[in-house]
Order: sequence, then C-alpha cells, then structure tokens
Amino acid sequence: MTSTTRRTPIDAPRGLAGVIVADTTVSDVRGDEGFFQYRDRSAIELAETASFEDAWQLLVTGEAATDASRPAFAARIADATTARSADLGVVVDAVSSATPDVLAGLAAAWPLLGARRSIRPLYDLDEDERLADAIALAAATPLLVGALWRRGRGEGALPVLDDRGVVANYLHQVTGVVPAAATESALTAYLVAVMDHGFNASTFTARVIASTGADAAACLVGALGALTGPLHGGAPSRALDGLDAVGAAVGIEPWIRGELAAGRRLMGFGHAVYRTADPRAELMKRVARRTGGPRVELALRFEESAERLLAEAKPGRELHANVEFWAALVMEQCGIPRSMFTPTFAVARTIGWTAHILEQARDPKIVRPSARYVGPAVRVAAA
Repeated sequence: MTSTTRRTPIDAPRGLAGVIVADTTVSDVRGDEGFFQYRDRSAIELAETASFEDAWQLLVTGEAATDASRPAFAARIADATTARSADLGVVVDAVSSATPDVLAGLAAAWPLLGARRSIRPLYDLDEDERLADAIALAAATPLLVGALWRRGRGEGALPVLDDRGVVANYLHQVTGVVPAAATESALTAYLVAVMDHGFNASTFTARVIASTGADAAACLVGALGALTGPLHGGAPSRALDGLDAVGAAVGIEPWIRGELAAGRRLMGFGHAVYRTADPRAELMKRVARRTGGPRVELALRFEESAERLLAEAKPGRELHANVEFWAALVMEQCGIPRSMFTPTFAVARTIGWTAHILEQARDPKIVRPSARYVGPAVRVAAA
C-alpha cells in the first residue's frame, strides 16, 4: 500500500497583490514612495532625458547606451525592419485583409512575422538568439501598428523619415504629418515612462507564457490580450470621456458626484500599486502643461475636483490621477486619435515585455500556481 503526502498550499490574497513571484533586475516600483526605476536608472529621469532607442537598449540588454554601443544596437533594429521590409509587407497585407482593428491585427501579425523568421521556442535558443528575436519583434511593432492603422483607413504607408528615429516615424505614420521636435519629445517622454512597470497583468502574462518555453511571439500575443482590458491598457481613451462629459469647469463637480453616487469608477484615477501621486502622471502633467490650452486647464480643474471628491467618498484611500489621465491629454496634443491610444501604449510596453521574456527564459522553472477548490464535494454513489 502506497501512501502519499499532500502539500498544504500557501494562501495568497486575491489577485496576488503584494505576493513576490520572481526576482527581476528589469524594473522596480515602490508604490509607497511614488518611485520606480529601470535597471539602475530613475524611470522618470530616463523619460525626461533619454531617446526611445536608448531606453530600449537599457531595458533589453541591461547596459546603458553609449557612443560605442549605439551603432550596434541601431544595426540590429535596422536589420529587423529595413532589411526585412518584405516580411513586414507580406504580414501587413495578410492581416489587414482580415480586420481593420489595429490591436487584433497586431495580435495576428506577431505570430505571422515569427513564422516568416522561423522563430523557435525560447528554450531551444541561446541568449543571443533570444535577444535577436526580442529586438526583431519589438522593432517591427511600431511599423506594424502604423501600417495597420493606415491600411484600415484605406491609406498606404508614408515614406520613412531616414533622419528621424522610431518615435518620429511612428508619429508620421499615425498622424500623417512630419512631427515637430516638441511633439516628438512629448511622445518620447510618454513611451519611455510606460515601457515597463513591474509585474503588471500583461507583463506577468508574458512571463507565465515564457516560463513554458514558448516562442517570443506567443508571449507577446498573450501579453497584448491582457493589455486590451479596460482595467489595464484599455483605459487611456476612457480617461478623456470625463472631460468630454463635463464640457466646462462648471460641470465638473456635479458630474463627478453623479458618477460616484452611481457607483461607477472614475477612469484615470487610482492605481493598484501607488499610494502617492503616480510619478508618471506628474511627468505627463508637466509635458501637457508645456503645450497648455483650455483643454489642459479643464483637466487640471477636473483632477483637483476628482481627488477631493474621491477623498470625501472613500476616506483613507489614496486615489490620485494615474498615468492614463494625463497621458491621454499628451497623446491628444500629439495628434494621436483615441482609437490609437492603446496601440500606442502597446508600442512602448512591448519593450518591457521583451525584457521580461528574456529574463524569464533564463529560469527553467515553469510558473504553476495552485487554486483553492470551493466547488461541491464528490458525490457518493448509492449502494
């Protein structure tokens, strides 16, 4: 007779809030302090000073960009885009014929692009091969998003701005105009600030899939699925709905009181981690105020009223404007349509996802948590 010992599962809070599930060197979010970092740099400082490409290099390689290392990293990006433009064209043709939706198109495009690259499971690759796949997929993302957006509107891709970087070219495709330096700088600050943010839902999803040894494209598709939820990346455009609804400053307080009385959530306020002001929101507020205008003034009044009324309605909780509220204003100022807010977020977050995929692939342990069964007991058959 064989006896077995069943291990007692460890209880965890709903949503795994506060539970440490892995070690990471990619980023750290200290919610009580209102601070987060990428590798050994303040993420906000990086967003204010670094190019998109330099922040990308830091996150996926772990090394800061230097005059010596930039050319090699730029060459890897070029190889994934310019040198393989035929692959991108075939993928865009195939996907755009099936759907005009950019996020659905991106979710379909990554596996197709991976197939054309003969992408293999992470656990069948060495470190440099994994990095090559990660950079290739991330480099293709802004091009795919821009092309799918234009194709969905019956327009062809615009010529590449050879003397400009990733952000300027992305803005060119989405808005149809060559961006001014100030516009490029504003969107760069946003994209760098949201490249990564700890073990959020989409990043954790990417890591769970990576832990199975699946290929990098499969990991990205799973992460993107999580990002589309309105409680995650699907919220930026909704953050502007409140501004549209109030119309003018006089309508702010009555509208917010009505929303709270009805038990509805104020999109763009509150955060799962921060118990102080969201530092990314503060950065985006500074960026928005540089452009200014009536819309920004309305947003400032809305933020003040929302935080005051939330404090009255939910005493003891720290509910501040989060990055989505002010990022929505910045993207609007940059000329990005609301339907492209979440795809733009995905362009940035793909960098963080690939960094975490690479890190997770170094750990041979599959992520396999337990669940507490609360269903009915097994029925005993009648004698």
